[in-house]
Amino acid sequence: MDAQLETLSRLVGDHLAARSWRLATAESCTGGWVAEVVTVTAGSSGWFDCGFITYSNDAKCALLGVSPMTLARHGAVSEPTTAAMVRGTLERAEADLALSISGIAGPGGGSADKPVGTVCFGWGRTGESPQTATCRFDGDREAVRRQAVVFALTELIRRYA
Repeated sequence: MDAQLETLSRLVGDHLAARSWRLATAESCTGGWVAEVVTVTAGSSGWFDCGFITYSNDAKCALLGVSPMTLARHGAVSEPTTAAMVRGTLERAEADLALSISGIAGPGGGSADKPVGTVCFGWGRTGESPQTATCRFDGDREAVRRQAVVFALTELIRRYA
């Protein structure tokens, strides 16, 4: 793990521990990379609860309760879906905060409306409406996924510091 990701993990942990909050994640295109990054930090069991890897639409529905109608209407890579992923994570985990990621890392799978590199995010706190964002990252599959991890954690700190 590189120094930037280790630093982000420590910062997230410091912020969560200072508030006695626990984090849970719901990841699609990053395949658990956020959970891996945060659990590198010693003591993360005090502020990280669990991670859901919901790569398929079926998994998003079964594990997180995302509505098939949301997926049909907006697609897996959409802010309504990442908001639903956050809500489902908070309902199923022992966590105060959740973050979700769903995107198109490539090299294929993109479209004119959602090109490769499009990644949607959600963040939420128990009892509050989820916040969402969409980004377009450049680079190969690995670069898109890494940028998504960095953005998700950086924004978690920014939004809940």
